[in-house]
Amino acid sequence: MTWGGRGSSALRPGFGWAAPATVFFVAFGILPIAIVAYLSLTRWNGQGSPQWSGLENWRALPDDPDALNGLKVTFLLTLLTWLIQTPLALLLGVWSAGRQRSRAIMSTVFFLPLLLSTTAIALTWLSLLDPNFGLAASLGGPLGNLLGSPDRALYAVAFVISWQFVPFHMLLYQAAARQIPVSMYEDAELSGATPARQFLAITLPQLRNTVIASSVIIIVGSLTYFESILLLTGGGPGTATRVLPLHMYVKGFVGFDMGFASALAVLLVAVGTVLSVLIVRSTGYHKMASDREGYL
Repeated sequence: MTWGGRGSSALRPGFGWAAPATVFFVAFGILPIAIVAYLSLTRWNGQGSPQWSGLENWRALPDDPDALNGLKVTFLLTLLTWLIQTPLALLLGVWSAGRQRSRAIMSTVFFLPLLLSTTAIALTWLSLLDPNFGLAASLGGPLGNLLGSPDRALYAVAFVISWQFVPFHMLLYQAAARQIPVSMYEDAELSGATPARQFLAITLPQLRNTVIASSVIIIVGSLTYFESILLLTGGGPGTATRVLPLHMYVKGFVGFDMGFASALAVLLVAVGTVLSVLIVRSTGYHKMASDREGYL
C-alpha cells in the first residue's frame, strides 16, 4: 500500500488506525466538555436559548456555601473511599492470586457486588441500614441510625460505595500479582524470609504501579459519585453528604439554573484532571518503568 510522500509512510498508517478512536473521543469526550464550558458562561433554565452572562456564574461560586461545602464533602469522601478500598482490594487481590483450595469460590463471592447495579446496591443497603426495620434495628448499638446522623452518614455512604467497587480493584491487584516472577519468592524463601517479609519486600514494590493506577481510578471515580448518595441520603442529613455532583444536580435539575450547574461540572472536571496529573507526576508513574526488568 502506498501512502504517498517521502518520510510520511510511517505516520499516515498510524493516524488512520487511531482516527476512529480519536473521532469517538472528540465526539463523546472533548465536545461535551466544550459545550458545558460554554453553558457555564450563560444564564439558562433548560428551555429556550442560553443567554450570555460571561463570568457571572464563576463569580458566584465562592459565594455559594453549598458549593464550598460540597467540595469539602467530596474531598472527604474521596479520602475515605481510598483508605477503605486500597488496603482491602490489595490484600484480597494478592490472596486471590494464590493457589488456595477455596480461592476460586471465595473470589467469585467477593466479585458479586460488582455484578449488581448501583441502584440495587443502594436500595439494599438503605433497607439494611433502616433504623426501624432493617439490620441496624435488629443489631442496635453503634449502628443505630447511621444514615440519619450528620456525623456518621458520610462514613456509611463511603462503606457502601467501597463495598461495591472493592471487587473491581481486587481484580487489578490479582492480575498484577500473578505477573510477579515466582523465582523472586523462591529466592526469598531460600534466604529465610517470612511470608510477611516477602509481602513487604517483594509484593508491595512490584505492585507499585498498580497501586497508583487503582488510586487514580478511585480518586477520579469518587468525583462522580451520585446515584448511591441520592438514594441513600439525598445529600442529607442537611448537607452532610451533599457532594459536588449532587449539588450540581440540585442546582441544574431542581433549581433549573443550568449555567451555574455547568460551572460546577467544569470545576469537577478541572479538579479531577489536576488530581490525576499530580498523582501521576509525583509518583513517576508516567515513566512506565518496568518492575520486571531482568526477570524471565
